[in-house]
Amino acid sequence: MKELIIRALSGAVYVLLLIGSLFAQETSIILIGIFGCISLAEFSKLIKLKSVIPYFIYVILFTGYWYFCIHNSTSTGSGEVIQILLVVTIFVNLILIKDLFTAKKIPLFESKRYIVTTFYLTSGFLFMLLISNFNSQFTPLLLLGSFILVWINDSAAYIVGKNFGRQKLFPSISPKKTVEGFLGGLFFACISSYFIANYTDTLNFNSWLILAIIVSVLGTIGDLIESKFKRQADVKDSGVIMPGHGGLLDRLDSIIFAAPFIYLFLRISSHVS
Repeated sequence: MKELIIRALSGAVYVLLLIGSLFAQETSIILIGIFGCISLAEFSKLIKLKSVIPYFIYVILFTGYWYFCIHNSTSTGSGEVIQILLVVTIFVNLILIKDLFTAKKIPLFESKRYIVTTFYLTSGFLFMLLISNFNSQFTPLLLLGSFILVWINDSAAYIVGKNFGRQKLFPSISPKKTVEGFLGGLFFACISSYFIANYTDTLNFNSWLILAIIVSVLGTIGDLIESKFKRQADVKDSGVIMPGHGGLLDRLDSIIFAAPFIYLFLRISSHVS
């Protein structure tokens, strides 16, 4: 009972911090930046990368985004840089998906450690910022809606899987995940997309429904990829910063992986409409 209370309290603090920061553009950037730095430290420990270079890359990319896309959104070339980053990030994420399904262990030669810290983790946080500042306008409800889809998907998958799960989804990586849990999470995320569309006044229902599918599928894959990294490192959690939950990376792995694909969909839908 005590562990459940601690887990609930630390989870509530995390959610309240996140939601509270989204009321102002500057605080959202600062909090996401701090979350990213902590997650980078946890991930670097998982893959046994002791270099400070990933932190320099993170600071450069983060401050560069802050300047060019927030304070000087009309800067020539900033849009092209974001497009290049998006293409490379999605390519790296596709490689990680390939490693998840085809390799017993994710290959972690020296150069790949720098690649994944830059284009898997750092880019994930940059695209969270790009979602919350879509088209150079402060759009925090887009990011909040994406987080809500993640939370509903994860919670529903856990509840459905625990009570009705029979068929294992990926037993070699995450023995507790089931096909029934995954489908339950997807179903309730899709249902919640209707309410998000009606109460956020951001995108229409069809767009949020597609985002629910993107978040559920790619968020689950992101969770499995992080689980594989943890299994290779022979640890249960990525860290201890959140009592009862583990590390911050454990709570953000789904949105980190899904964020570039969410941003890609937003870009495509904005041009189509």
